[in-house]
Amino acid sequence: MKIEWVNLLNLILSSQYSFYILLMIVTAIPVGFFAGLFGIGGGLITVPFLFFIFEPLGIDKNYLMHLAVGTSFAIIIPTSIVSVYTHNKHNSVDPNIVKTYGLFVVIGVLLGTTFAAMAKTKLLVIFFTIVVFCIGTYLLINSNHQAISKNKFKLHFRILFGLISGFISAPMGIGGAVMNVPILKYFGYPIKRAIGSAATIGFIIALCGAVGFWYSGSILNVKLPLSIGFINIPAFLIFIPITMFMAKVGANSAHKIDKNKLQVFFGIFLYVVGTIFVVRYSGL
Repeated sequence: MKIEWVNLLNLILSSQYSFYILLMIVTAIPVGFFAGLFGIGGGLITVPFLFFIFEPLGIDKNYLMHLAVGTSFAIIIPTSIVSVYTHNKHNSVDPNIVKTYGLFVVIGVLLGTTFAAMAKTKLLVIFFTIVVFCIGTYLLINSNHQAISKNKFKLHFRILFGLISGFISAPMGIGGAVMNVPILKYFGYPIKRAIGSAATIGFIIALCGAVGFWYSGSILNVKLPLSIGFINIPAFLIFIPITMFMAKVGANSAHKIDKNKLQVFFGIFLYVVGTIFVVRYSGL
């Protein structure tokens, strides 16, 4: 029997689910701030929290990770717009790198979205966990004084790194800046310009990813509660106003504070998230 959307909405807004609504609100604050601060979309925070929030709500476990990732991409879109606008005011966006490198990132996203649509939740959880541990390790051991490569960011490098970062970003539900910022730094781009350009590329990734997960969910006819394809509407509406405001705060802060300690804390957070996934969901 098909349940009416109005009845589902009343159920979500009932006291039984008020805790999960509050959890989404609390989660949206650091998601938006880190999105602006590091030029990331916030998906590394959003995806695991949405995964944990959706699980007790009776979401089909076969599509639990898909819904978290697709919703994350949808949330990143308006958040990225605010972040990019703020970074652009500081002249921190390089249009050339966005147009050339970004093209190959998009191709990688399309390939990664196809992979994610065909994968089961368990495989996506494993993929997410491995990448989270790798990124967390990088953040913990990386130094701001790393040597700059003498290599120029030539076409073959843009193709290779663009495809890799795009492909990894799609099943992760992230804007890819956590990879693209160090890549651009490695090829000699100043940190502020790397962050601003990566944030812009992150918007493109999020747009392509959201469309891809909406389309794949529609094609698979998953019919998840209060969702369009693999995008959950209540989570999207709750996150958006908070993350957009906090992204602006974070982007402005990026030009004022030393991010070394925050980078370490973020790396530790990713290790915690990865460990929780391994312990609790290895049996999926």
